[in-house]
Amino acid sequence: MNVYLDRRQRYFVKLLRRTFTARSEWPTWALLIGVYGGWLALVSAWSWAGYWVLPPLVLVLVLQQSLQHELIHGHPTRWQWLNGLLAYPPLGLWFPYPLYRDSHLQHHQREHLTDPQRDPESRYLDGELWERRGPLGRGLLWLDKTLAGRLLMGPILALHGTLCQEVRRWRRGEPAVLQTWTLHLALIALLLFGVQRLAGMPAVVYVLGAAWPALALALVRSFYEHRPAQDPAQRCVLNESRGPLRLLFLNNSLHLVHHDLPGLPWYQIPRVYRARRKAYQARSGQFVFAGYRDLARRFAWRPVDAPLHPAAPITPRAAEDQQRPCAYCLPW
Repeated sequence: MNVYLDRRQRYFVKLLRRTFTARSEWPTWALLIGVYGGWLALVSAWSWAGYWVLPPLVLVLVLQQSLQHELIHGHPTRWQWLNGLLAYPPLGLWFPYPLYRDSHLQHHQREHLTDPQRDPESRYLDGELWERRGPLGRGLLWLDKTLAGRLLMGPILALHGTLCQEVRRWRRGEPAVLQTWTLHLALIALLLFGVQRLAGMPAVVYVLGAAWPALALALVRSFYEHRPAQDPAQRCVLNESRGPLRLLFLNNSLHLVHHDLPGLPWYQIPRVYRARRKAYQARSGQFVFAGYRDLARRFAWRPVDAPLHPAAPITPRAAEDQQRPCAYCLPW
């Protein structure tokens, strides 16, 4: 049990894990059926509904990305190979599931949160990388620190960072890179072939009308999800959204709770938070938002903070540091 929980919290979480809902995992199974069944129904409906299927299809793709996150953390079965198989279909196209899985598990090393040299999901740069950016590159990174900029430029930065990192890994001779991307690209080709030839939806419509906006919307969740702070607990946000985005992101907006209890299923996160709301807010250093509307009102065009990590020195990386993940590699 997590050492950051007090005795009453530990007992409460233990009781939750004994409930029929947690033992059967029926909400996650229902979500799996809904996501994959909904995707198939929407793609099939293109022949008579046309472009009207795109908005709900975007939501289904974002929900699948949130579901992949849930499967990484051991749901709905105890067999990780089966969870991985359920998460593998690349409906959103852009990133291979194994890449996301390995990156996200590394991100959960609590002491390295936001460190641009050790946290692959950090949205900050160290001093050496910042110095290498020109005026245009720095301007784009500042723009990405606004919510509007995250929607507009976030997908480009995420894809560019990921591809650069993967090319470096391939040049170092890591065999898993070629294997992972070969399978991923083959599955994408098969998916787009089926979408166009069997359902009649042009592949370019799926890519630009569904997969691209889904990536942009998914990046809203990670916008100001973490911040640099001396205390690791104060690096994780508590976004008290009660709207559709909270469901779309499977309650991961209550991010400190998730980092405290990464194995807690998505449908129990709000209950754990409500039981210790004031304590969680105090531990977060009041890193709290009333919802995504509150976040948009305050930071639609104003940067939340600087792209340069405040604790990152402006010195060249050591040779071993070159092997570590770069900032802006994955969007989650």
